[in-house]
Amino acid sequence: MTVNKYQALANKIISQVNTGQLCFGEKLPSIRTMANTHNVSKNTVIKALADLERNDYIEARIRQGFFVKFKGLKNDAPVPLNVEIQPVEVTIPQIFYDIMQRSAAFDILPSANEQYQSKYLLQLQKDINKATKNSPFIKASYYDSPIGLLNLRKQIRERYRNRGFLINESDLCITSGCQHSLFLSLFSVCKPGDTVAVESPGYYGIIQLLEQLQLNIVEIPVSGDTGIELNALAQAAEKWDIVAVVVTPSFSTPTGALMPINNRQRLINIANMHNLAVIEDDIYGELGFDSNLPPVKSFDTEQRVILCSSFSKCLSRDLRIGWVSGGRWHDKIIRLKLTSQLASGQLQQQAVADFMVNGHFKRHINSFKNSLLLHRNQLLSALLQYGPVSIKYTLPNGGLALWVEFEQHVDTTKLYSKALKENIILTPGQLFSSAGHFKNSIRISFNHPFTGQRLNALKQVTTKLIKSVL
Repeated sequence: MTVNKYQALANKIISQVNTGQLCFGEKLPSIRTMANTHNVSKNTVIKALADLERNDYIEARIRQGFFVKFKGLKNDAPVPLNVEIQPVEVTIPQIFYDIMQRSAAFDILPSANEQYQSKYLLQLQKDINKATKNSPFIKASYYDSPIGLLNLRKQIRERYRNRGFLINESDLCITSGCQHSLFLSLFSVCKPGDTVAVESPGYYGIIQLLEQLQLNIVEIPVSGDTGIELNALAQAAEKWDIVAVVVTPSFSTPTGALMPINNRQRLINIANMHNLAVIEDDIYGELGFDSNLPPVKSFDTEQRVILCSSFSKCLSRDLRIGWVSGGRWHDKIIRLKLTSQLASGQLQQQAVADFMVNGHFKRHINSFKNSLLLHRNQLLSALLQYGPVSIKYTLPNGGLALWVEFEQHVDTTKLYSKALKENIILTPGQLFSSAGHFKNSIRISFNHPFTGQRLNALKQVTTKLIKSVL
């Protein structure tokens, strides 16, 4: 049977998708470029693209071009935790400290040559240098206000306004990162022995704080699509005296789940009914690929939501600048910051404020999200191509990471040790539960591109090392 030129070209593109040369979500070259590359006419390319689109391999986006579709993408998402929910004392696995010492919480292969590099960070460095030169003696001689630099708080206010949430700059307090904000919030709301509800799987930094503050924990199951299971939370609040709930509504780690608007409103209703403090970790709030929902705090009717965030995930981890809006506990949080930290550094605050005023932050965020989307699609393509048939994973539409579940008998803590010998650093599922759940799961970040060395590292984990722990 004779194959027409356009069919041959279409088959070649399908082969490139199936072998991973073209990853899901990747933009195809222009019609002119493809015609030159494959030595065919533009009409042949157009016919091939029409055939691919008709068969659901690609999609056309207005004024953008043609993109590879997620055709046949297997999305058997991990099932939410199904165990008896009850308060327990908090413990942190030693592996947590090992990973943090290696500075590899969000990179499977820190030594890889392929690294995400934002050109806007060079501009940020210029703004930091400029702030250092301007009035250095005055800044060196005086402490900043306990609530932080006014100009920076105004810029943070504007970022929230763009997400549909109106907040006054006086309701914001600058901190030394989101972890510091969470600590101030928990310390202000709870006392030793109190019980706090958290997502499961959930952010291990929260588990660490609860251990340090001598608080008990109730793990509430999480859906990889919609976040914390609100029915389970409501039932737990009926059964136990829960003081606070800690949630990451937008692209939570490790699942990347996004809590819908209706769920955000219902969470407030549950909190009002059971007198819960809601501590909202909004650190990934601006990293939505399609849109960014307003924070849960925008639905707060009783000033019981404490909003925490920082620039560490959306701009630079080296910037220890976060913020908190404490609701009814705001004055207490400011006093606690004053006694524990006194004040935040002024130079970096001024530099970030200037960076935002001049529009560089907005441009950086747009560029960063485009890169994250590409990296996520590269990772998904690799998991499809090299992962075990039984693998399950979430499909986050933003944030930095997704959640991978292997068969029940795979011990990812052992897999971590095996991979470490190859300089590959995994983040085992056990880290995301105080009760030791999720031993067959890992979190994988797509903060960096999954090409070259990092792609080979993932392939080694999913095709070779995993067999050694069966």
